Amino acid sequence: MTFQKRLWDLVVLAIAVFAAAFATAPWFAFRALKAAAQYEDVQAIGELVDFPAVRRSLTAELDETPAAAPAEPPSLWRDPLRVFKRAIEPIAPPEPRVDRYLTVPGLAALTRGYPPGGAPPDPAKPAAALDQLKAAVAGPHPAIAYWDPNRVRISVKRPGQPAKTTIFTFRRDKLFTWRLVHIRLPVDER
Repeated sequence: MTFQKRLWDLVVLAIAVFAAAFATAPWFAFRALKAAAQYEDVQAIGELVDFPAVRRSLTAELDETPAAAPAEPPSLWRDPLRVFKRAIEPIAPPEPRVDRYLTVPGLAALTRGYPPGGAPPDPAKPAAALDQLKAAVAGPHPAIAYWDPNRVRISVKRPGQPAKTTIFTFRRDKLFTWRLVHIRLPVDER
């Protein structure tokens, strides 16, 4: 009887550990992304971020202007100078606004709650154990805004400005593997 009870206790413990690991896996994926961006680990960032999905979502978010009807090309008979000007001017597309968000420093700033290029430098690590504990407890901290077995949203509030929140959406690829698929920026920074 005691062997069966111990076996049952072991099964219950294994189920509890599995459930805890499954529920906290997205949190650890966000922490891994933040650490990889901070330490400029490009390979780890590549494994944690689905860049085509994030690029599509950020492009749609940053490009909220309604599409205007394409301008009629100039006519050689009505405006010959404009035709020649258009023919000799370089054809270069504007630089995408999304690129600054998908760089290593851009992701590092976003995981801290700041826009790319707007994050203050990291404070120096305290030497004393008590000071390290105080620094670890000092907020603001990322919070889970939505949890579902296949999708999780983690919100990061900007230090000193809690109204500005960046939301990271992670999608489950495998049992314990989560990848970043969307970043929602604060409303006034789009």
